[in-house]
Amino acid sequence: MNERAYDIVIIGSGAGGGTVAQELSPLCRKGLRIAVLEKGPKLRDEEFTGREFEMARVLYEEGGGFLTAEGTMTLAFGSTYGGSTAVYTGTSLLPPERVLRKWNVPGLTLEEIERRAQKFKAQNNVHLIEDEFLNENNRLFVAGCRRLGWNVGQFPVNVKGCRGSSLCNLGCPNQAKQGTDRVQLPAAERNGVEVITRCEVLRLEEKKVLVRVSAKRDGTKGEPSAWEPGEYSIAAKLIVVAAGAVNSPALLLRSGFGRNLPRLGYGFTAHPALIVVAEHDRPITNFVGHPKSFYLDQFAESDRFLLETCMYFPFITAKSLAGFGEAHSSFMRAYPRLQMILVLACDRVEDANRVTIDSAGRPVVHYHFTPEVTRALVRGAVASARIVFAAGARRVHLPMAQPPTIEERDAARLDGIAEDAPFQLGKVTVSAAHLQGGCAMGRTAADSVTDAFGRVHGAPWLRVADASLFPDSVEINPYLTIMSLADRVAEKIREEVSAL
Repeated sequence: MNERAYDIVIIGSGAGGGTVAQELSPLCRKGLRIAVLEKGPKLRDEEFTGREFEMARVLYEEGGGFLTAEGTMTLAFGSTYGGSTAVYTGTSLLPPERVLRKWNVPGLTLEEIERRAQKFKAQNNVHLIEDEFLNENNRLFVAGCRRLGWNVGQFPVNVKGCRGSSLCNLGCPNQAKQGTDRVQLPAAERNGVEVITRCEVLRLEEKKVLVRVSAKRDGTKGEPSAWEPGEYSIAAKLIVVAAGAVNSPALLLRSGFGRNLPRLGYGFTAHPALIVVAEHDRPITNFVGHPKSFYLDQFAESDRFLLETCMYFPFITAKSLAGFGEAHSSFMRAYPRLQMILVLACDRVEDANRVTIDSAGRPVVHYHFTPEVTRALVRGAVASARIVFAAGARRVHLPMAQPPTIEERDAARLDGIAEDAPFQLGKVTVSAAHLQGGCAMGRTAADSVTDAFGRVHGAPWLRVADASLFPDSVEINPYLTIMSLADRVAEKIREEVSAL
């Protein structure tokens, strides 16, 4: 067993871990040693090819195919230098005030989240994308919403030098997306923070991290780890867990923290999502330009769904279409004419939905679809159909409808679908990328895992700083909220660092 020692160890390099690393990095000038441990590899710029299978295998946990225990939902989250910030679309929104009120975390206000977020919006060049990158897939969404009298919003996104490749979810091949891999982690490294990739954390002990470093296999992408392959015991005065809403609670569970933290792993939410695909009579620009520029959130509180523009790659599109044979293949042949909308359900905390571990300590996510969630997905899909027909589509594919293809002349069927469509899990492809909860903030060990500053109850040397802190669904894309909470955690650490 190799041994190492640091003052602070940060587990994970995404929106949470990358932020904490940057914010603590000035401590390196005072002589503190800080390390970031990342399970995935760091790719060289030229290795971002935009090829769907090739990039998914190297950038996502389990190649993007991580399934819930029930096999009814795919969870997509990054496993690479920069975590999920390397594979998301850069959308940068702040939560509604009602979310923070419901969270009821002592001392945490929307005003504080907004204040902290301003720093990262500036660092990551958050702005409205230039008009030249608003493709027809996005413009048709806006046109359809406005014809229906619905209030469409534009996403601020964190890009610099965007060239409209539309490959955000496969890692930007032009280094334009300003995630932690491009901004916070390099800044932290310049200040002296060490980042060790290909480093899987096995478990935690009292002020100690046990890890396994993997070798780079011949022919695979990414740089080798800074450390030789093998197992290591890393002593640390303070440990920050920021491995994401699946891996953070799983790590604490296999390290034995569940004995004293009854809510560990509970409170998992995910914004379950499905894709609505519509065909136009003519080719539209869809797979060039920024893929996700507009959203509709006016039904988030009443009907519990959000709509976002999206454009997915051929395999994901094919997987998301219900049915077989000619009806399926005809939509795929129409790919250059397709408009797509992503429907997300604003789920709530349910005790059935939680992160556990199997006998080998691997994470297992249990997710039960409540009637409210399935109703939100159905109503969101029907709202999407209304939008695309208002935008001029000739037919739409609704995966829960029987049959799933609805021609424009049959649009009157939508009312019945909204009320009565059966939602058959396993036949409707559902995925999620906004994974939240499992180490929720709160007041005591009886109702939460950490306090309002990410300190794990009963373990003052251990912090959490990622989306697992969320006490309930944030109801929007979570990236900026994660960074703001991680900034809050880091600030408290800086205040207390003299005690290390």
